[in-house]
Order: sequence, then structure tokens, then C-alpha cells
Amino acid sequence: MGSFQLEDFAAGWIGGAASVIVGHPLDTVKTRLQAGVGYRNTLSCIRTVYRRESVFGFFKGMSFPLASIAVYNSVVFGVFSNTQRFLSQHRCQEPEASPPRTLSDLLLASIVAGVVSVGVGGPVDLIKIRLQLQTQPFRDANLGLKSSAVALGEQPVYQGPVHCIATIVRNEGLVGLYRGASAMLLRDVPGYCLYFIPYVFLSEWITPEACAGPSPCAVWLAGGVAGAISWGTATPMDVVKSRLQADGVDLNKYKGVLDCITQSYQKEGLKVFFRGITVNAVRGFPMSAAMFLGYELSLQAIRGDHAVTSP
Repeated sequence: MGSFQLEDFAAGWIGGAASVIVGHPLDTVKTRLQAGVGYRNTLSCIRTVYRRESVFGFFKGMSFPLASIAVYNSVVFGVFSNTQRFLSQHRCQEPEASPPRTLSDLLLASIVAGVVSVGVGGPVDLIKIRLQLQTQPFRDANLGLKSSAVALGEQPVYQGPVHCIATIVRNEGLVGLYRGASAMLLRDVPGYCLYFIPYVFLSEWITPEACAGPSPCAVWLAGGVAGAISWGTATPMDVVKSRLQADGVDLNKYKGVLDCITQSYQKEGLKVFFRGITVNAVRGFPMSAAMFLGYELSLQAIRGDHAVTSP
């Protein structure tokens, strides 16, 4: 029935690389706001990172995401596109290349992509967050603990991505690479529904009926808006995920998702779950705009089409 197409995976890889380069500086700010201490707001965090670590501090830990998130997005976009195509063709019972899509097709394909994303992206997110946080104190402020690397001038806990992976596996086993996976699942399943569905409908709404597909400008705008919506609404569970993944270097504060939510609420109130929502929404626009534009244009080039084709 529906044909499996590898082009979607290749295009997703290119789009993923573009999104990492565009969004990593703000991703670093977001992570430190959510799991670090000592930052009053987004601008305070940006100034502090720049003053302490110069512009390079914003790109800390980017080498691993650049190599791995490209693969991660390749899988997510490939799974979403092929699942959605299969569902549409199966429902219509027609061999046409582009059968009409329904909300149910897009919803189910987004859920499948969200579940698959955790299996691939859990370790990627964990390593990225550990590397982003290790140059500043993120231990329990109430216990008066400071990062050993900061307090004593010693070498950082992790020397790089490979050393970080090896250390986590040695100390916690393979399961340690999936710390925070349940929170990530609760973030990504609804998150991808609010990512792909708004993009598809918005790009179709912007595109005139006479056009075969959305223009690059329409793709950029629809992708950016979808990213801002998705990341903005995913912020509460993203805070929980970041804290669970930052946990466990010197001590374990949280027993799980509910314990993390409870402790965070008791110590910092409801507002803690919206920490980083501004930077999440702001970075979501350029990251997703670059992601979808890179995906669509590379897919167009691979297939030799003259019009951009939605996933």
C-alpha cells in the first residue's frame, strides 16, 4: 500500500543540522534557566553566561547535538512522514502519491513520532544537558553545595560527549542514559502533535490554491509559528525533564517525575514550571523555521521537484 521513502530521513537530517546551529545558543540559556541557579531572568542569564564564559559559553556542548540531533530529527521526520503517508493511503485505498490528509492521520503520525523520539533522543538530551550545566553550580542550593569544577578549579566532571556517556553507563548502567525519559515522553507526544499539525494546516492555509505546494517563505513562517506553539506549551514538562536529567551527578534529589514536580512546586511555586517559557517560544521560531525549511528544500532537491512538498 503506502511506499516507504528514505528521502524523508535524509531531508530530516539536513533540517536537523540547520536547527541545531540556529537554536543552540538559546537552548543553552533555556537549560540553565530551568536547571541552574542564580539567574533572575532570561537577560540576566545571557549576561552572566557571556561575562563568565564569553560567546563560546552559548555553544557549549554543541558538537554532540550537531552530530546526534541531525540523526534524531532524521528519524522523527522520517517516521512522521512515512506513517502519515501510510495512514492516508490506507484510508483512501488509492495508490495516488498525495491522498488528502485528515486530522486523525496527522494526530496518530505525530504520536508515533513522539514515542520514537524518546527512544532516540533521550540519551542525546541527557548528554547535552550534562555538558551545558557542568560549568556552573546546579546542585541543591539549600544544601550549600557548589559544582566541584567551579569551586575548586578542577577539571569538569565530563571531558566531552564520549567521556560523559562512558561515565553515566559506568555509574548508572545503560538505564542511566534514559534518565528523565518518562518526562520526555509526556513532553514530546503532545509536543509533536502541536508541532506537525499546526505546521501542515498553517502552510496549507497560507499557500494559494493555484500553487502545487507552499513557497519557502510559507514554509519558514508556518514552521516558525508551529515551533513557537509547540515549545511554549511544552515548557512545564520540559522543566521537569531538564531537572531530572541534570540530577544525579553528585547526588540524586528526585525519585521520579511526580517527586520532581512536587519538590519543585513546594520550593519555588507554580511559576517554576514556566521558567524558560519566553526563551523556549523565542528559540522555537528560528529553530523550527530552519528545521522545516531545511527539510522541505532538501526534500525538493532530492526528489527533483520544482515545488516544496509538505511532510
